[in-house]
Parts: sequence; C-alpha cells; structure tokens
Amino acid sequence: MTALTILMFALAYLLGSISSAVLVCRLFYIGDPRKLGSGNPGATNVLRLGGKFPASLVLIFDVLKGTIPVCVSYYFDFEPFYLALVAVSACLGHMFPLFFEFSGGKAVATAFGAIMPLGLDLAAMLIMSWTIIIMLTNYSSLAAILSASLAPVFTFLLKPEYTLPMVILSLLIIIRHKDNILRLYQKQEPTTWNKKKSKR
Repeated sequence: MTALTILMFALAYLLGSISSAVLVCRLFYIGDPRKLGSGNPGATNVLRLGGKFPASLVLIFDVLKGTIPVCVSYYFDFEPFYLALVAVSACLGHMFPLFFEFSGGKAVATAFGAIMPLGLDLAAMLIMSWTIIIMLTNYSSLAAILSASLAPVFTFLLKPEYTLPMVILSLLIIIRHKDNILRLYQKQEPTTWNKKKSKR
C-alpha cells in the first residue's frame, strides 16, 4: 500500500464527511435533519422536510461524494481492491462525518455514486432494483436494504474483483438501517410519498 493510496482513503473519508443534508437544510432554513423527521441526514428525509429541490441538491452532492474520489483513484490506476476501499472510505465519511460530530446518514446515495465508476452495468442493476422495490412498496428504507443485500450478488456476477469490499459496504449500509428494519417490522416506518385516499 503506497502513500498515495493512504492519502486517497483519507481524502475520500473527508469528502464523505461533508454533510450536504445539514448544509442544504441550513441554506433553506429547514432545520437540522438529524433532529427532524426520521432523524437521518439524507435526501429522503430532506424530501419530506423541505421538498423536491433541496432533496435533489442533497442527492446530487451525496452521489458526487462517492464518484469523485473513486474516479480520481481510477485515474491513478489503483488496483481493484484498493479502488473499492476508496469507495468504502467515502461511505464511512458519510456515515460518521468528522465535521458533524460523527452523526451521519446511511450512505445509500454515496455508495451508488462510488459504484458508478466501478461499472455502469453494476450501477444500472442496483438502481433498477431500488426503483422497482420503492415503486412496489413506497418504502425508501426497504428499497435501500434489499438493494444493498443484492449488491454483493450482482458484484460477484459482474465485477468479482470488487466482491469483498462490496460485502463490507453492504453490511455497513444494512447495519445503519437497523432502526428502519425495526420500524418496518412494527409497521411504523414512514413511506416515501404520502398517499392520500380520495374522498367521494
């Protein structure tokens, strides 16, 4: 492992530590997403709290937090294993941000952004899985959990050299969703979009 590799791990973590949800909510005077709604500083909670535009900004930046360090590492010709660990570092930064009291989100968007440079076919399968699940269930958390569970399988089939880091990343995401899993089991998890029944 070279000094450049260690530097990229650190830079990926630091970039991941910039909480776009907290910053965007401050910009739009929405409040702290870690203390409002579901308490998760991510795009879904910002969508519920502030609407589509702030949530879109959060989603774009969170994706870029994963994509940028992996693309830079790819440019420097990192070995596949270390390249994937850069992706894990970015997600750890999002989950445990240095600049925000280590109180972060679940890194679903950041993980997706990190996966894109590793293979667009892999990223496409994951986004398709997430989209299908959320359309069928209306639960963003369930879509994230099931997609994270499928990620190592898709990776093994398409990009086997990245399987071990993907297993690590998937486990981290699932563990971060432990409260959501409990609420899903208790049927108390909020839906992504409120579906109101029309009155006749």
